[in-house]
Amino acid sequence: MDRTPLTVASVESVGPDSIAVAFETPSSFSARPGQFVKLTLDTEDGEQSRFYTISSPDVADTFEVTVGIDPNGAVAPLLADLEPGDSVPVAGPFGDAYYEGETDVVVLAGGPGVGPAVGIGERAVAADHAAAIVYRDDDPIHRDRLERLSESGAFVRIVDEERDLTDPTAAALEAVGGDAQAFVYGFADFLDVAMDALESAGGDAEAAKVENFG
Repeated sequence: MDRTPLTVASVESVGPDSIAVAFETPSSFSARPGQFVKLTLDTEDGEQSRFYTISSPDVADTFEVTVGIDPNGAVAPLLADLEPGDSVPVAGPFGDAYYEGETDVVVLAGGPGVGPAVGIGERAVAADHAAAIVYRDDDPIHRDRLERLSESGAFVRIVDEERDLTDPTAAALEAVGGDAQAFVYGFADFLDVAMDALESAGGDAEAAKVENFG
C-alpha cells in the first residue's frame, strides 16, 4: 500500500510509556504480524516518518502498532495525542521477518519487540499451534495479552535485562519442540544476546527470522 491516510480506531496504554495505536484497515491492505508500516506525521520540523511493527494477530478490520513513547521524540508523543477519528498517512507493509503460517513458533523479544511477539503468539495459538515467548524487559508491556497467551497454553517467560537468556530460551524450545520457527525482535544489542542464547540452547539460529529495531 502506498502512502494512504488511515483512520485511527483507538489509542490505548499498554504499559509504562507505551501505547497501542489501532487503524481501520483499508480494503487494499494485507499484512502479517511481524511486518511493519511507515507512519508520517507533521512535526514542528516538518514531516517526519517512523517505522512501527504490526502487533495485532491479523488485520481483518483493524491493525495495531505498538509505540514506545520518548517524551523528547518528534513523532511518538504526537501519536500518543491521537484520538479515534484522526487520520495518519501510512505506507506498507514492509519486511520479511514475519509469521507466514508456520506451525510452532518461538519468539525472543526485547523491549518493543514484544509487540510482534504477542501478535505472532496469538496468531499461532488461534491456528492450534504451539507458541513460546521469551521477553526481556525491566518494565514489561502488553502484560494482559501475555497473561491471556499463557492461560491459553502458550509458554511465556518474562525476564529482567540482567538475566542470561539461554536457560529460558532452552525451556521455550523444549515447550514447543525442536522444529519451531524462531523469531527475534528488538534493538541491536538485544539481538546479539538473543541469537547467542538461541544457538546455545540448541535452536536453529541460522533459520531465525530477525528484525533489528535500530
